[in-house]
Parts: sequence; structure tokens; C-alpha cells
Amino acid sequence: MISLQRLTKRFGGQTAVDALTLEIPGGQIVGFLGPNGAGKTTTLRMLTGMLEPTEGTATICGFDLRTDPVEVKRRVGFVPDSGAVFESLTGLEYLEMVAALYAIPADAARTRIRQFLAFFDLSFETLTDKLLGAYSKGMRRKVVITAALLHNPPVVFFDEPLDGLDANAAVGFKALIQTLAQEGKAIVYSSHVLDVVERVCDRVILVDKGRLLVDGRPDALVAAHGAGTLEKLFIQLTGASGLEQRAQDFARTFRP
Repeated sequence: MISLQRLTKRFGGQTAVDALTLEIPGGQIVGFLGPNGAGKTTTLRMLTGMLEPTEGTATICGFDLRTDPVEVKRRVGFVPDSGAVFESLTGLEYLEMVAALYAIPADAARTRIRQFLAFFDLSFETLTDKLLGAYSKGMRRKVVITAALLHNPPVVFFDEPLDGLDANAAVGFKALIQTLAQEGKAIVYSSHVLDVVERVCDRVILVDKGRLLVDGRPDALVAAHGAGTLEKLFIQLTGASGLEQRAQDFARTFRP
């Protein structure tokens, strides 16, 4: 479903993504991890057609990013970490605009929107009473997730999808992506909430400085490195050692 071949992105003299090569089949939830600045968001933006690769390429459902960008966009859903929306539209206007872009008939779009409203335990009036600029962070996140899935894409990219969701919505979302994977979709889940990744994802890809560090099942990677947890493995491989001691030293600077 997703194939990267030496995918590379440079910004001037800085290499953000460095020759990433990997394959992701359908039916798999893949945790895409790395510290800040590791190249995760840049990779996702290339895979969704928002950025052009400097070198290498990737295919989504067999369509090349460079030669078939429109076909790639038809087959992906993307929930960005920013949660950006058109703030001058109501939630319903925004979702109907997204449906029109994917040529979803109006009646079918309205039915799907109502299904997502029911899933997120929202009323239809919620989408019509206020402009998106007045929505809470969690409400925006629910609208953005709905927009990403509205056209039933076979490949979905999530960048910090739980940010802003309350506990009930977060539990429902985790059940949703597991169901989507069971239906054969390829799910790429980028997050810093590592305990959730460890519980939900079938596979973990860890990158740092744009390069692939490890790729495998979370339990197998943790066991192979004797880390105990995915969080400890992350710290071990990305070089963020001595964090607890540094935190204690920093806290002491506030003491009289």
C-alpha cells in the first residue's frame, strides 16, 4: 500500500529526510516515531503530496508521488498535527466542501457526516451553529478526523491525532483505527504518546535526523534492546540520556 524508495528531502543544506526505504502493507497500524526535528512531519507531507521529494520517490497504492500526484491524493486521508481548518466556515460547510473535492454525492456525504457525528457523540446542530474559528481544540480535531476519512481512503496518515480529544473520544478513536486496519487499510500513526503507540500499533518505525533507526514489532524491538518499554527504547536510541537527572538539576535552580 505504501512504498518508499530512498525518499529524501533537503531544505537548503539541511537534510530533513535521508533516503528512507520501507514498505507498509494494508491491514497494519504503523507507529511512526522520532524526536522533534527527526523528519516525521516532512515525510508525511511528502507522502500526502504537500511537499515534493528532493530525491527518491514513493508509491501509494501503486501510484507514484511524482508522476501521479492526483491519484495519490485520491487514496490518502491526512490528519495533520496543526488541526488547521477554514475558520470562516461552519463545520458542516467545511465537511461538505471536502466531500465535493472528492466528488462524493451530496446525499451520500450527508449520510457519512451523520455517521461520524454519531460516532463522536455529537449533534447535527453542533456543525451548523458556530463557525470553526469558535470551536474548541477537541471539536476541531473531530472535524479534521471526519474530513480525512470522509472519502473512505485506503491509506490514512495521522499526525498526533489524540491532541485535544477527551478521554472518551480518544478511546473511541483507538478502536476506530484498529477497525480500519482490520478492513485492510494502511494506517500510519505519528505520535509522541508512546504508551498508546505500544498498545495500539502492530509495528513501529523509529527515525532520527531523517534516518531509519529501527523497524519492527514494538514488543520484539523492546525485547531485543532490553529496554523494558517503548519509551525507554526511544530514549536509548535517540540519545536523550540522563533526562531524570537533568530535570532534577534544573528544578534545583528554582530553590532559594
